[in-house]
Amino acid sequence: MNEPISNSRIFHKTFMDSEKAAFVRSGFMALLHHLPAETTALWGKMNAQQMVEHVTGFFLVSIDKLHFPLVTPEEHLPKFKEFLLSDKSFRENTKAPVLPEEPFPVREQNLHDAIHQLDKTIKAFFDYFSADPEKTTRHPVFGWLNFDEWILLHYKHVAHHARQFGLLPREERLP
Repeated sequence: MNEPISNSRIFHKTFMDSEKAAFVRSGFMALLHHLPAETTALWGKMNAQQMVEHVTGFFLVSIDKLHFPLVTPEEHLPKFKEFLLSDKSFRENTKAPVLPEEPFPVREQNLHDAIHQLDKTIKAFFDYFSADPEKTTRHPVFGWLNFDEWILLHYKHVAHHARQFGLLPREERLP
């Protein structure tokens, strides 16, 4: 017999998802304001500004402004969705299969401008889904995602990069 879902389990999931949304909305930005431009990554090839611009691009994918082909075979999408819904973090040196081996050159004049652009793009993400949280957009690896799924993916992604630049401890989940 299946165990009924308790109110405390529902509350815990809702609370954790709202905490992740808050970190995506403002917690990551607060950390970035303490990131010196010359900070060296603990792993990977990106510098601080490239990382911020990379995260901006990721948000543009979620609001249907930047497109990549789906690279995951349909039959493998359930496994990727299982990872997305888990508490597992991205591993260090995880590389997106749609990106080149070398980081893109910077687009903005400086890190401050890149952070400002990211902030605007994060706000655009929340505005984009506010009218219809069940709207879906396609991620090139995870497939079609709704708002809640994008929150989980953005959380994993920004926490990964926060750890990469020493803004969060390497094993920290929520700040």
